[in-house]
Amino acid sequence: MSTVLAPPPSRVSLRTVIACNIGAVFEWYDLVLFGVFAITLSHQFFPTASQSTSLMLSLATFAIAYLVRPLGAIVIGAYSDIRGRRAGLVLSAMLMMAGMLMTALMPPYASVGIAAPIALVVARLLQGFSAGGEFGSATALLAEQDPNRRGFYASLQWAASGFAVLCASLAAYAVSHLLPPAEAAAWGWRIPFAVGLLIGPVALYMRNRMEESPEFAPAPHRHPLRDLARHEKGRVLAGAGIVAVGAAGSYLNIYMPNFAYTHLHLPRDLAVLGTVVAGMINTLLPPFFAGLSDRIGRIRVMATAGIIGAVIVYPLFLWLLASPTLGTLIAIQAIMNIVFYCGYYATAPAVLAELFPAENRTSGVSIAYVLAQLVFGGITPLTVTWLVHVTGNDAAAGLYILFAACLSLISLWACRRYGVR
Repeated sequence: MSTVLAPPPSRVSLRTVIACNIGAVFEWYDLVLFGVFAITLSHQFFPTASQSTSLMLSLATFAIAYLVRPLGAIVIGAYSDIRGRRAGLVLSAMLMMAGMLMTALMPPYASVGIAAPIALVVARLLQGFSAGGEFGSATALLAEQDPNRRGFYASLQWAASGFAVLCASLAAYAVSHLLPPAEAAAWGWRIPFAVGLLIGPVALYMRNRMEESPEFAPAPHRHPLRDLARHEKGRVLAGAGIVAVGAAGSYLNIYMPNFAYTHLHLPRDLAVLGTVVAGMINTLLPPFFAGLSDRIGRIRVMATAGIIGAVIVYPLFLWLLASPTLGTLIAIQAIMNIVFYCGYYATAPAVLAELFPAENRTSGVSIAYVLAQLVFGGITPLTVTWLVHVTGNDAAAGLYILFAACLSLISLWACRRYGVR
């Protein structure tokens, strides 16, 4: 489907833009907290004789949410294509609130035994289901605000996600820095989750009152999933492929504090500072690169960033291991996020929106996105931990990202046949 300029709507609703993006803040704030506190949660909910085994179980719980993301994408995506983008976003916000509330209040293993990890898994499954439909609904609604500036508006949820990373990493730093380690591990980690719950009612209120997309037309008898299965399978696969390296890079950023603590032996409070800097970068720069794609083309912007990232990512990890300092960690996380998250990934939502027609856009975007997330998203911390363990190569994360970058570049080239420029 070609990128055709169209007259913009009479106005872009600021309320709608904020309501869409507050969900991204809510989702990523929760994800980053879980990733940053993975070691603490491993002790609280998965105590074993082996610290490595406990951490793997904690990371597996983080990853398990991605098993239900496709289901959320199918259910909420189709619901949004039939009932409206707003309806899908309201539903996803309600489910996110339930998952975060369960995580914040969950008693530890020492208090309730096996019920604790089981309940934590249920909370992550709720979060994964809601997130599966959140991205597609928000992307469709933002991209449809102004066809001439799809890149800019669709990228705003990436900026919102960067802001969430910044807030969550600062909250984690505050807990680790201000509380004694024993208190931070026992109860302090719950404070950021509880604070995050304040976002939920605000998101729900705004979404119930926001305007519907100007491109959405109600059609109770529409069958978006059937249409995708019959006519759009190639577009779904191409869309999933372009998301791969962005997903892997995003979740590697969440994992880096644990990597810095376990492999670089930095203090726990300092290990999170690279993610703080990355959050600042990812809040400010995505609209710049995506806005550039509105002017010079999606493929040109994304391919340039993808090629640069593929060339430098493994040497960056070798540099980090050769010079395991806080300064090196911050520099490498900054470089990786400028290249992969801002330069490449920020434009991906607009490409996904342009791959699919309006009548099944939410379903198509949601399914393509979660397929990539299933393989290269939440399991990235677990995969990287496993690769380092079995290969003995502490820089294996760089090779993993390199593989994802090559796959995404091939998929980006394939998108040209569908008219994306």
